[in-house]
Amino acid sequence: MNNDNELNKLIVDDTPYLTQITTKFSKRKAYSPVNLKKVCAVIPGIILEIYVKKGEIVQRGDKLLTLEAMKMKNVIIAQASGPIKSVCVENGMMVTKGQLLLEIE
Repeated sequence: MNNDNELNKLIVDDTPYLTQITTKFSKRKAYSPVNLKKVCAVIPGIILEIYVKKGEIVQRGDKLLTLEAMKMKNVIIAQASGPIKSVCVENGMMVTKGQLLLEIE
């Protein structure tokens, strides 16, 4: 039973299937849960307007900033409530996908 093929065998309806792990699968990025307190850019673009400042208390659903990307204005909404810990961008600043825009405590 210590045979490697036995360890990778999956049996469904009395039919054995041999599973193999690909290189792409073994090099995949590990899962990390989404942190709603860190607001990151979902697409590269330009910050048009910032509606909040450090220390201001926001509620879930409040407007945080406007990000223009591909000639569309995307209003970024708070997904968590609390005081603004830091604002990492300025009006007119170009941002990349995944860049931290602001943090909520």
